Amino acid sequence: MLQALFSSGRVVDLALALMLVEAVALLALRRSRGGGLAPAELLAFLLAGAGLLLALRAALVGAAWEWVALPLVLALLAHLADLGLRWRRGSSR
Repeated sequence: MLQALFSSGRVVDLALALMLVEAVALLALRRSRGGGLAPAELLAFLLAGAGLLLALRAALVGAAWEWVALPLVLALLAHLADLGLRWRRGSSR
């Protein structure tokens, strides 16, 4: 059963679904309590992680290298955006 979960890439689908739940929960906490990550910061770091997960999924199912590389590049761009947002926030204090 676990072998099928990994070889089909469904394990990544599960992780992405959990990330979506995490995003909704963090946004709800921000709204109810104030503070926390701004939505743009949350989106940037979650997109970086999602890109890595999508590259993993492509590799697990034996996709062509381009389908592994594309989400890796998107993850890099999201990671750089995340760093830029954090850097800007840190320098404004």
